[in-house]
Amino acid sequence: MSQAPSPHVEAFLDNDSETYSYVVRDPDSNKAVIIDPVLDFDYKSGRTHTKGAQRLVDYVRANDLQLEWILETHAHADHLSAAPFIKNSVGGKIAIGEHIRDVQKIFKDVFDLEKEFLPNGTQFDKLFTDNETFTVGSMQFRVLHTPGHTPADIAYIINEEMAFVGDTLFMPDVGTARCDFPGGSAGTLYRSIKKLLALPDATEIYICHDYPPQGRSHECRTTVADQRKRSKHVHDDVSEAEFVKLREERDATLEMPRLILPSIQVNIRAGEMPPADEQGKVYLKLPINQL
Repeated sequence: MSQAPSPHVEAFLDNDSETYSYVVRDPDSNKAVIIDPVLDFDYKSGRTHTKGAQRLVDYVRANDLQLEWILETHAHADHLSAAPFIKNSVGGKIAIGEHIRDVQKIFKDVFDLEKEFLPNGTQFDKLFTDNETFTVGSMQFRVLHTPGHTPADIAYIINEEMAFVGDTLFMPDVGTARCDFPGGSAGTLYRSIKKLLALPDATEIYICHDYPPQGRSHECRTTVADQRKRSKHVHDDVSEAEFVKLREERDATLEMPRLILPSIQVNIRAGEMPPADEQGKVYLKLPINQL
């Protein structure tokens, strides 16, 4: 019996933030999802533009795809989400994990957001629960809650053969995500990674960021087996205590991401900007000495 065709994955790299976005197509229909789309943002001028996200829209249109979902793995701290632009251009429902509410509660306080902003997740079209399943054409999705980097991280497992893991894991020669954001935990991240690495060895892992060492170009795909053997942070011989020590020591040396302040206050709104003032102007806040 011949094996059923796998979903087609098209990766799009945003060079500024070194972020990978994905269009995943059902092999048996024209149905598709987009995972972690990026909105271009120039911090110096405060201007947004959609050149990068337009590539995803153009791909969807050129292939006559029916976009079912715009899936976020978490509220990113290094880029603004282009989910609203994608939705307005080619449709799709915007979804994230249900623990985004925990992140919203944390950052409503950090940014002293308007009282009308409710940290209840209703800004998104759908909040997924741990191990919830859904289908897109012949593709079977399973949601896996993978907190640690933030309380709300999730991975999307498709057909139990590929996993889109967000910032939880990087390529084996880069390691793992930081855990020093509010609500993060190195021990929790270790246990989340072990859940991912309990998937079959051949499972393909698609990462959200790659920061390649000198001599290697950007890559976006690895496997469970490769991570278990070669990950510089969490190969099979690394204990939780060893990982926590390594991760916390490394995190103490890292600067905050360049776009964390604009990104978080937009991404907890499902990519929407804060409400405009009476003159129609939109402002983002810059909290002092909060992070």
